[in-house]
Amino acid sequence: MTLAGPSTNSNQTITIPDATGTMMVSGNMPAVSAYSNNNQNGLTSATYVKAAFNTKVFDTNSYFDATTNYRFTPLIAGYYQVNASYFLNGTGINGQANIYKNGSLFYGSSYSNATGVTAIIINVHGIVYMNGSTDYLEGYAYGSTTAGTWILTNSANYTYFNAVLVRAA
Repeated sequence: MTLAGPSTNSNQTITIPDATGTMMVSGNMPAVSAYSNNNQNGLTSATYVKAAFNTKVFDTNSYFDATTNYRFTPLIAGYYQVNASYFLNGTGINGQANIYKNGSLFYGSSYSNATGVTAIIINVHGIVYMNGSTDYLEGYAYGSTTAGTWILTNSANYTYFNAVLVRAA
């Protein structure tokens, strides 16, 4: 272990708690941000679809699969802040924004309209414990229309997934 003092003349203090666990610093804390750059078209009304977050903005530890499973599998156990947003289009669209953990719904939010709008943006977020070996997270959207199919619209600003370690286990 190496500790180096600052280049200033002021006193600096680091306090290390009397606890066991992994010490995290900004260089090894997982963080990911990804978005969908392709529309997912022709989706059947009243169905769930896994969001294809296929473009990484950043992935500090390479824990996000943006090519096949579109999932986040962090190999550091701890508590993660996770956020997802979905841009849905369709006639009279209603929808849900969901985060799945290990294939099951973990967090969700929904939007229902009574005015026949054709586009909605739904967000979902929360903190989730990940075991650092087998736990994974995925984003799912649900769309229901009054006529025809719906679209999960590509957008770096509105259809995205991000997660960051907030505390190691």
